[in-house]
This record gives sequence, C-alpha cells and structure tokens, in this order.
Amino acid sequence: MKPNGWSLCSRQQSWSLDVILGVINRFPIVEPDVSHTKLRLAKEGLEVIERITTPIAAIAVIGPYRSGKSFLLNQLLSLSCYEGFGVGHMRDTKTKGIWVWGTPLELDKDGVKTSVLYLDTEGFESVGTSNVYGDRIFALATIMSSLLIYNLPETIREADISRLSFAVELAEEFYGRVKGQDIAFEPAKLLWLIQRDFLQGKSVQQMVDEALQRVPNKDGDKNIDRVNQIRESLAIMGDNNTTFSLPQPHLQRTKLCDMKDDELDPTYVENREKLKELVASIIRPKILQGVPLNGKQFVSFLEQTLEALNKGEIPSTGSLVEVFNKGILERCLKLYDHRMEELGLPLPEHSLGRAHDESKNEAIKVFDEQHFGRYHAKQSVDKLDEEIDKEYKKFIFANEYQSSKLCEALYTKCEDKMDQLQVLRLPSMAKFNAGFLQCNQSFEVECIGPSKAKYEQRMMKMLSKARSLFIKEYNNRLFNWLVVFSLVMVVVGRFVVKLIFLESVAWILFIFLEAYTRMFWSAESLYYNPVWHFIVAIWEAIVYSPFLDLDRWAVPIVVILAIFLLYRRCYGRSKHGTRLLLPLYKHRKGVSNRPRSD
Repeated sequence: MKPNGWSLCSRQQSWSLDVILGVINRFPIVEPDVSHTKLRLAKEGLEVIERITTPIAAIAVIGPYRSGKSFLLNQLLSLSCYEGFGVGHMRDTKTKGIWVWGTPLELDKDGVKTSVLYLDTEGFESVGTSNVYGDRIFALATIMSSLLIYNLPETIREADISRLSFAVELAEEFYGRVKGQDIAFEPAKLLWLIQRDFLQGKSVQQMVDEALQRVPNKDGDKNIDRVNQIRESLAIMGDNNTTFSLPQPHLQRTKLCDMKDDELDPTYVENREKLKELVASIIRPKILQGVPLNGKQFVSFLEQTLEALNKGEIPSTGSLVEVFNKGILERCLKLYDHRMEELGLPLPEHSLGRAHDESKNEAIKVFDEQHFGRYHAKQSVDKLDEEIDKEYKKFIFANEYQSSKLCEALYTKCEDKMDQLQVLRLPSMAKFNAGFLQCNQSFEVECIGPSKAKYEQRMMKMLSKARSLFIKEYNNRLFNWLVVFSLVMVVVGRFVVKLIFLESVAWILFIFLEAYTRMFWSAESLYYNPVWHFIVAIWEAIVYSPFLDLDRWAVPIVVILAIFLLYRRCYGRSKHGTRLLLPLYKHRKGVSNRPRSD
C-alpha cells in the first residue's frame, strides 16, 4: 500500500524480474576516496540522474551506523530488502558514501510533475572512518536533499544535536535570505524520526523540545555555549522541523527482511503508512535561485557542493558559500567588463571614474540579488570588489594608452601642419594664423583622457616655436617675393598687357625696396616702416582670404592667364592678318587715290 499521490515512474512490476536477471536498480552517486576522508562523484550514477527532465526532490535518510536507515528507505519505497537498498546485517556490502534508488517516484505538487529520489547515506561513527568524513556525508545530504530524515534509535543524544550545527548554519545563511524575495536555496526540512520499543510516556515532540532546551553553563564552557546556540537556532527553525515516532517493527530485527507486513507489529505498519503520507505532504522540489532543479541542474549543484566540502580540512558554510558564489561573481565581473567595454576609450578621467562607479554598482546590485548566504557572503562581496578594482586598473591603463595614442597622433598632425606652413610658396601671416588656430582648436577638442595635460604642454612649446620661426623668416621671404613680384609686373605691364600704370606702380615698388635697403644697409630696418606695414596689409589681402588661397591657386591661375594671353594674341593675328601689324594710311582730300609706287 502506498500513500495517495505516489506512483512509480517506471515498471514497478518488473522489479522482481530485474532482481532475477541480476539488474540492480540502485547505484552510488557519491563515493569515498582511497583515504576514506573525502568524497568523489560516481559518474555512472550521475548519468542516470542527468536524464531526468522534470523537477527533482530528494529525500535523504541520515543517522548513526547500523540504525536501520536502509531498511527504513525500503519501507518507504514499499520494497523488500532483496529488491531495494542493501541492509547491513543481510549483505556483505554495506552503504559507502551516498546511494540513490534509480527508479524515481512521481509526485504531483501544485500541478507540477516532480521526480522524487531516495538517498541512502553512510552512517555516522562507522568503523574505519574519521569524524570529518562523517561530517562531509551529513553536510552533503543536508544540502542536496529537500527532506532530511534524521533517523535516531531510542532517544536524542547530545552528539546528535551537535552534529546539526552545519544544518543550522546553512539555515541561518540561506533560508529567508531576503524577505519578500526568492531565496537562494532552501535547506532541507528536518524530520526527527525516533524509533522506540515503547510509546508510553513523553511524545516525540516533547522529547525533541526538551533536547533543544538550553543547558546551564555556569562555568562558561565554550562547547556548551556552542551547543546552546545550535539549540536556539533549531528552536527558531520551528517551521523547518517535524517530529515523528515509529515503533520497532519486530523484536527479531535480524529477520525483518524475511517478514511480510502481516508478520510485523500492526502499530508499526499503521505508523509507517502515516509516515509515507507525512513525507508526501512536506516534500518539495529542490529550488536554486527560485528555479526548480532538473536532472542536469541537480548534478551540477551536487558537483559544486562536493567541491566546496572537499575544499577545506573540514566542511564549512563559508567554503560552501564561496564556491556557490563563484559562478555569480564571474557573471557580475563579465557584466562590469561589458559595461566598461561599451564606453569607447579614451575618456576623461572623471568620466571613466563615473562609468566605473555606475558599472560597479550595477554589478554589486546583481550580486546582491543572486548571491548565496547572508553572513559569509560578505567575503564574496569583498572578493567581487577586489576583482572589479583589478579590472578597473586595467581600464585605467588602457585609457591612458588610448589617450596617449590619440594625443600623439594629433600632436604629430599639428607638427606636420606647422612644417607645411613654414614653407609656403607665398608667405602669409593670415594663413599661418588660421592654420595655427585650427590646429590648436582641433587638439583641444579631440585630445581627451589623462594624457591631455602632458601633450598640451608639448603642444604649446611646439606651436610657440613654430610661430617664432615663421615670424622670423616671414619678412625676409616677403621682401624677396616683393622684389621678384615688382620686376615681374614691370615686364607684364610693358610687354604683355602694355599698361603704363601697372608698369609705373611696379617700378615704384621696386625702386622703394631697393633704394630703402641701400640707404639703410639692411632690410630689417624696413620692417618697422609704416609703408612696409601698408604693403604687407595689401599683400595679405591679395594672397589669403576665406574665399581665395593664392598660395594654393597661384600656379593654376598663372598658367590659365598665360594660356589665355597666348591664345588671344595668336587668335588675333590669324583673324586680322597684317592689318594689326602694318596699318594703312587714311585718305585725305586733294590727294590722289593712285596707289603708291614701289
């Protein structure tokens, strides 16, 4: 008979046939290592669990060595000792590590199909094992199960309460992490199952309540204080605790595997069925970060847990929190890096710092929403803060490099620009000043980041030096250009356009320049003359303006004019013939029209 709501996921009728054929439907998922101090995963068993696609709920039975855990699981599964888990006094192979019944049971919880796994654990204080090993078994069962059945024979001992310290730490660390939000994961509900030969006297609940009362500690014993803290925590976890009493099934315990229900104590059979109903009512799927775990997720969760428990000398909540938060920490770091990489370096230092603060706060916010634990999680927060600071330093270095690279390129561009302005074909102070201003403004706007201050100083020195050099050479080059220009205009005015005014002005300019320098022995004295300033103003107006840059267009303009004049003269000769060269005399009165003789 099975409790309402339960059904086998696979062929329950084939169990006997499987046994006959040698097919064993139980397998280990966690095994002890060679030293029998740490645990390792059993890959074959995990592969079976990974194939489960529905949410998983695990029921684990823990307790002292040879306390009837395997027999109890078989009773809950409605299996005999020959069909289910091996019983210690029946078979040579005893439970080592954690074993699972390979055919999960189906449970409908709130309309969701849930696969229930039954876990058999190695007993405490077994021969040839250390206390640390037993603690790891207990800790792993506490974490991975949805319901933890603490199977105790006869009564509750002080050691039984002390062993619950890890479960208490888990409950304090994970359960109800943030009020009103999804919990990280809910530690297993604890079912105190006490098997007694008699049911008279105190109830099991009274027995548990008395066992959880504080012990007087007048001498201030630290061990007693620690146990009292566990008692207080277990008392606070009232909603997470359930008690149940189960009488002994029969006085001849060694023959239990060969007995049927009608041979067992009727009270035991009745309470056993009630226990099945109780288990079915309180079991829930294992939830991680608000999501029920399926087979693959459950195995991944188990791997993380085992890594944490094997990490230190003894299993601790701190190491467990650290491992669980490791993946969340990495995701938060990736979120921070992604936000920072979207910025586009280089940036001003204050902008980079502001972006760092915003990205860091967002990463910490996500971590706060998803992290495991309340107290030990502070270590993970500190770790996240430390890792973010390391990443920020990398972005600072990258920002400095990109800033230096950008400013160096702008500096080189301006330096080349100043070199080009130094060798203008037609020297122009206006053009030099325009290029100087444009270069300075573009550098000021485009050069950003921490390298800007350093390159600004270099830029000012370079521009100041370029300006001084240009001014020094400007007057001398302009003087030479004006001398050449005046002679060219003399030739043009006399022989090309035959314009006496142009020729006269050119002669005046040439005589002024040559005479002044001869009179005062140098051209430098000319540069302070108001007439020279007037000439310079006219030159600047002609050579450079926002509409015409004669330095750039001088050669094309001269070529075009030369072609035009040459074309005009050649076209004029061919059209008018010699009349343009040898004009005829005009007719006068009284003069014969007879042609002149040779």
